[in-house]
Amino acid sequence: MTRHISSIPYLLFSFFLFASCASQKTATSDKDWTTLFNGKNLEGWTTKIHHYEVGDNHGDTFRVEDSIIKVRYDNYKGDFDDRFGHLYYDTPYSYFHLQLDYRFIGELHPGAPSYTLKNSGVMFHSQDPKTMLKEQNWPISVEMQFLAGIEAGQSRPTGNMCSPGTEVIFKGELYPGHCINSSSETYYGDQWVKAELIVLGDSLVTHMINGEKVLEYTRPQIGGGVVEGFDPQIKKDGQLLKEGLIALQSEGQPIDFKNIRIKNLKGCMDPKAKNFGKHYIKGDNATCIY
Repeated sequence: MTRHISSIPYLLFSFFLFASCASQKTATSDKDWTTLFNGKNLEGWTTKIHHYEVGDNHGDTFRVEDSIIKVRYDNYKGDFDDRFGHLYYDTPYSYFHLQLDYRFIGELHPGAPSYTLKNSGVMFHSQDPKTMLKEQNWPISVEMQFLAGIEAGQSRPTGNMCSPGTEVIFKGELYPGHCINSSSETYYGDQWVKAELIVLGDSLVTHMINGEKVLEYTRPQIGGGVVEGFDPQIKKDGQLLKEGLIALQSEGQPIDFKNIRIKNLKGCMDPKAKNFGKHYIKGDNATCIY
């Protein structure tokens, strides 16, 4: 049964918070952004690939070349065998604005599921890979899904929401499905696409593609299915997701990522402090420095 939640408070809340983020985006400078990828190596990132232990970057799946994080499978032997992988940034975030560019290239690795053709994404509010079992296929997380067009004239939006082991409130109700399509255009070929994700703790989440808002929902929480092989003590259905790790996805389709940076929206909001930030929208005055 679908659980109904009044949409009016959340719509008003969403409008207020998104407008606040938008105004701050124009008012702040590059100094408010942190680059997550140094362009040289995967320092600060951890891999977890299905069937392998945490930290085992099997087959050099995630590699750095030309200041790009590349996802490749040329060192894989045999079929894909559900070797779904993720590359996690080691610092958790709660309120943040993430930006990155991605592009699909090459061919789907033999044996990868057909639905993974020109399909990847970025996970957020993810569990730590150290809490994942060796045979867990996906992290309990929320995904901003990236897709590219396959056949001319057939719509295939990108910047969608998928929910491995999670659920969200969409249009005032707990969404019963696994993925929600965005309103984005369909992008074909190997062009670079700019994706942005604005996450406000366990409240509002906004997806943007090439500068346009394409999807919005609220209250990400643990629940639902899709994830297999997890530790039951980790999957506490109904628990709101306030923070977690960010991870780049690998599921059989070669893809490139670059220009990965984040603006932390939670911090010291005391104007008297040395590290006061005008762009913060969530106070964490325990971090204030005087």
